[in-house]
Amino acid sequence: MLEAGAAAPDFALPDQDGKEVSLADLKGKRTVLYFYPRADTPGCTTQACGVRDRRADYRAAGARVIGISPDPVEAVAKFVGKFDLDFTLLADADHAVAEAYGTWVEKSMYGKKYMGVQRATFIIGADGKIVKAFPKVSPKQHDDIVLEALAELPAA
Repeated sequence: MLEAGAAAPDFALPDQDGKEVSLADLKGKRTVLYFYPRADTPGCTTQACGVRDRRADYRAAGARVIGISPDPVEAVAKFVGKFDLDFTLLADADHAVAEAYGTWVEKSMYGKKYMGVQRATFIIGADGKIVKAFPKVSPKQHDDIVLEALAELPAA
């Protein structure tokens, strides 16, 4: 997984509306980029609703939040609609972006190994470099941890 100080790999992925979003489009803005395993699952729903509910706090910290999962656009769009999510979610169906950030990993459940997204969050500075990286962040604690880190950073 990428660490603080590394250049954030650029990407271009479709959002919940099918519109392409690239990291290059966000240059000059502080971005919280989080990877989640699958839309509309308990942990991912907790995390996404937490971001939605703390949206004003992220705005006050000068950060835009973007979530990325290996789901297709249709699943991401359904997730956004079902939980009235008011921020950008991107569909990384071929998991190329997760691979570039080091969050596409071997996982294990009930002794069976498979590949999937490791939940992780990155704070990317206006200069396109990773300022902070949070591997295996808990969905329930995600917002507190990330917002605390944003508060410790110099103004954007």
